[in-house]
Amino acid sequence: QVQLVESGGGTVQSGGSLRLSCVVSGGDTIDSYCMAWFRQAPGKGREGISFMNRGGTTNYADSVNGRFTVSRDDAKNTYYLQMHSLKLDDTGMYYCAADYPIFGCGPGGSFGHWGQGIQVNVSS
Repeated sequence: QVQLVESGGGTVQSGGSLRLSCVVSGGDTIDSYCMAWFRQAPGKGREGISFMNRGGTTNYADSVNGRFTVSRDDAKNTYYLQMHSLKLDDTGMYYCAADYPIFGCGPGGSFGHWGQGIQVNVSS
């Protein structure tokens, strides 16, 4: 059974940085999947903020483009989200997701494996 476990969340001041990690276990190697980060702010719907396909190509939501960077360590089967210049609007629950890119690797893709989520709070 595929498991995704996020870590690295917490509270940071506006303008600060955080790095989230997502360890994938129980399935294929991470480079077999489309990997994604989603977030959900209080009172809002879930937003896909970044996607990485099997070849390592990435894309980002406009809301985070230029501030957030994703990467992966195939040897550790870990997917990262490096966040810089954090804003109050970045506060929310962040989720790692993975699946085979049958329907593409992007906001329209389908993800069958999800982490439990981790909280990021940006304070003024």
